[in-house]
Amino acid sequence: MEKGLISVDRWTEHSQAYFLTHLHSDHTQGLSSSWAKGPIFCSRLTAKLFPFKFPGFNLSLLRLLAVGTWHSISLVSPSSASSSTLQVMPIDAHHCPGAVMFLFRGEFGCLLYTGDFRWETTSKRAEIGRTMLLNALKDDVVDILYLDNTYCNPSYAFPSRAIIAQQVIDIIVSHPEHDIIIGIDSLGKEDLLLHISHELKIKIWVWPERLQTMHLLGFHDIFTTKTSLTRVRAVPRYSFSVETLEGLNTMHPTIGIMPSGLPWVVRPLENGDKLFGSLLTSRYNRSKWSGNGGNHTEKPNGNLGSVEKFHKYIYSVPYSDHSCFAEIEDFVKLVQPTNMKGIVSSSSCYVDPLYYFGRLCGAYQSAQSLPHNKRKERVERVLAVNNKTTFRCGASAGVERKRAMTVKVKSSGIHASRMSALRRKKRGAKIEENDRPN
Repeated sequence: MEKGLISVDRWTEHSQAYFLTHLHSDHTQGLSSSWAKGPIFCSRLTAKLFPFKFPGFNLSLLRLLAVGTWHSISLVSPSSASSSTLQVMPIDAHHCPGAVMFLFRGEFGCLLYTGDFRWETTSKRAEIGRTMLLNALKDDVVDILYLDNTYCNPSYAFPSRAIIAQQVIDIIVSHPEHDIIIGIDSLGKEDLLLHISHELKIKIWVWPERLQTMHLLGFHDIFTTKTSLTRVRAVPRYSFSVETLEGLNTMHPTIGIMPSGLPWVVRPLENGDKLFGSLLTSRYNRSKWSGNGGNHTEKPNGNLGSVEKFHKYIYSVPYSDHSCFAEIEDFVKLVQPTNMKGIVSSSSCYVDPLYYFGRLCGAYQSAQSLPHNKRKERVERVLAVNNKTTFRCGASAGVERKRAMTVKVKSSGIHASRMSALRRKKRGAKIEENDRPN
């Protein structure tokens, strides 16, 4: 997409329109209450939460987009001054309240930006999302899929959130005399807390700011800031640690539950006589510490198959709002993009999704497997899109540039002269290397 047209979850560039997938802080860096660069397009629920996240924000800059509906936005090319129309459809990302994917169509082709998403296939809500996406795509080919690759590694395999939520219930029920501490973020995991409240017929304690968020989301009778009303408390994730749990246990029996796709592990300090918690970015690191200094990972008995006990006071449950590896693969197979790019590049466990799923992309499939006319059509589309669209993701940009220079699509009837002609002929927007949505 031509530089200066749109930005997605990126607030440092100058664009005509800005798109926000959701309100987690890693997607709003550079956005503030004094924002005045241009209109921000987001879901209705994100807009409802916006004033609480950014007090004093000029709400006239927000543009609400209905989920599952195509919206047309008029833009002007900075280079040619010609007008063009961008079509965009928000699709439920099943991540946190208000989170959406954005499907874009225009002269540049078709792009799908997932933001953070969870692609479960076992719920009615997931089936609605799948049907919505397929109906929106119809016969369109997704030229570039910008993919949430948080857990793009076969080592990440976890059940649906519904299954893990029930396992959390089992943990709580098996500790009837304990206070329960659950580590959560400032937005997200609401369904887990609602399930606990509904199944156990109890209120859930949250800190005051979180209570305001819950009220904005429409939950008025389930959450409280009075500790005397409940033994289950949802606390900020940053305050959840072994030291905190050990301190609480000096006053009253307490266990902690960490719901996350990332493993919560404990490891000894240098002197070996104290433990502290650490959220690691790869399950491979877990084996490094198992059995070390007597702090091995335990598997509880009963109905807690996916639960792991890393400390006598801490349970880790794989309740994640991001897709696991198998779900990412299922999503890529469904979308069948021509090309794709991971949107998460800062993590130490970053894996380019092309490493595992490149075989599922049109640009990497053997052209010889298609009939001649389809083969030519596919190759021409790949060449056209790649010639007008470059993209990067953090430190991997240089690798991707080299990869793009070395990838060759071979087909009878397509020669270097044809490729040059396509480069000269093709117009439209492009995503510049330093303008890729982050």
